[in-house]
Amino acid sequence: MKVLQVIDQAFRTAGEEQDDTILWLTQCMRGAGAELEVLLTGHGAYYTVQSRAQPALKFGAWQQTQPADITQDIGRLREKGVPVYVEREALQERGLFGLPVLPGVEVISRDAVAKLYENADQIWHW
Repeated sequence: MKVLQVIDQAFRTAGEEQDDTILWLTQCMRGAGAELEVLLTGHGAYYTVQSRAQPALKFGAWQQTQPADITQDIGRLREKGVPVYVEREALQERGLFGLPVLPGVEVISRDAVAKLYENADQIWHW
């Protein structure tokens, strides 16, 4: 069964946690043998043009010791053979089109998204 993970929210729990929960879940599921693809759209498109880890969150004397590194998370997905796509129009709408995307991420048009949906057995939209 092929599952398309559609992520259109960025930095959900990434301030408090050491990763994006859905990217982490996808890595775990792939490690268990699941057939997955990831589509980053909406604000999630920003993940593909990041070049460094998020700064550590600090409240008073407490500081997060392992801030999110979305770049590394996407790299791990690619290493595990998970196709990662980003919607061109989402990049354009946010002024990000033309910036280099992370290695292995495929930029696709909004028109091509329908094909991803058609090829998936299930779509999980986050």
